[in-house]
Amino acid sequence: MIKIHRYKCFNGPAPTIAAQQKVTTGTAIKTMLQIAPPSTRQMQLISWGFTLDGVPGSAGQVELIQTDVAASTGTAHVAAGVQPLDPNAPASLVQLGAALTGYTFTTEGATTATRTFDANLVPPTAGATDINYYYQWMPDERPIVASSKFLRVRATFGAAVNMTCWIVWDE
Repeated sequence: MIKIHRYKCFNGPAPTIAAQQKVTTGTAIKTMLQIAPPSTRQMQLISWGFTLDGVPGSAGQVELIQTDVAASTGTAHVAAGVQPLDPNAPASLVQLGAALTGYTFTTEGATTATRTFDANLVPPTAGATDINYYYQWMPDERPIVASSKFLRVRATFGAAVNMTCWIVWDE
């Protein structure tokens, strides 16, 4: 019997004496969180989401995509940043290191193939409070990310806003 484990990862280091980090989106496309699946198995997505700390000054888009090329020039996650949701689960097998699993990437890489799993348009209107977004897939529609690909949360805003984002998956 194969045991499946569930993990969650944010676009910042695991909080210890400080709160969960929020990161500026900047004013161009930016990979806020990237996960490199384990080299020996796929990832099945369960849910994802993001929070903005204010209504953006201009419209924006946040997307969850699979790409064929890694983003680079970001902050690499360490094992503690990829958290098992079951305290008895082993550490995740996602690939850690520069241009693998990390956050706040400033170089997108030369992506040639993507699969879009979800996208959310964020309006720049004070009355439109779509600044907290959460999506959970039904069991039969959960996307699978191949071991040779990269999973990214990307944000594109004309005016910077601070964001916290996360992904939950099984491996």
